[in-house]
Amino acid sequence: MIRFISAVFLFSQLFFSISFAQSAFRVVPLGVKGGIQEGNLSAYMIAPSGSEAYICLDAGTLNTGIRKAIENGAFSVSEDAVLKNYIKGYLISHAHLDHISGLIINSADDTTKSIYAFPNTLETIRNHYFNWESWPNFGNEGNGFLLNKYTYKPLIEGKELKIEQTEMSVKAYKLSHSNPYESAAFLIRTGDAYVLYFGDTGPDEVEKTDHIQAIWKDISPLIKAGKLKGVFLEVSYPNEQPDNKLYGHLTPKWLMKEMNKLSELAGKENMQKLNIIITHIKPAGNNEEKIRAQLRENNLLRLKLVIPEQGVGFGL
Repeated sequence: MIRFISAVFLFSQLFFSISFAQSAFRVVPLGVKGGIQEGNLSAYMIAPSGSEAYICLDAGTLNTGIRKAIENGAFSVSEDAVLKNYIKGYLISHAHLDHISGLIINSADDTTKSIYAFPNTLETIRNHYFNWESWPNFGNEGNGFLLNKYTYKPLIEGKELKIEQTEMSVKAYKLSHSNPYESAAFLIRTGDAYVLYFGDTGPDEVEKTDHIQAIWKDISPLIKAGKLKGVFLEVSYPNEQPDNKLYGHLTPKWLMKEMNKLSELAGKENMQKLNIIITHIKPAGNNEEKIRAQLRENNLLRLKLVIPEQGVGFGL
């Protein structure tokens, strides 16, 4: 039985939990942290409501997250069935280990499916991971004997692509993750409902790019129309982290600056209807406590902030 989460509206509108009721998407977080906890790294299964055909947004942790999801009632089948049958493919924002290690370690037990990413990310996976030196070559390209379990599917920025074996499509955007290194954001669509997922990224002002602003311009009409159901956006460090040591990440201060930019395009009243899912918190020391407090203190837009829990599913 799926574990339902009641909507809880705090008086000061600081953090919210959300339910599956009348949702367009089901989300099951397999990993939510940005480091240290190797059994809880970025990975989010998402499918249209009522469907068991999921895409996995990044894959830092798989098996541990699947096991926790089953314990929490998100799935009523075995760990093996979730990995092999429910996950139909992977959207990888970039090839850092905290976003792909679960995919690599579980590859021997996985089934045939596709890995979607920008070409430079696929190149890193092909040349540095599935190469018979770091790990057997489970891909369809690259060094040595090809086991052909995974097919590499290169994404083209701004071009919508059907996600095989699902009722979803994806449009990818480039992000800056400590310029000149790249990451990606994914706009997932089912019918006329959308979810936007960001991989790791620094603020435009620090990264000296306009990548995030370009995304805001593109998706603001969806917010106005009520079609964008949620935005997954990282907050890795508390505000005390110096800008020259962000390494392509956000803080609560920078998150709210970006939200203000988006509200100028989409309208403050529309922003308050949008779920903002906070990802990639680095839990070292008391970072998580600080980040939660700073998000509360800086939420002048009264955004619906959601901090997901590993293995606890929710709807968007």
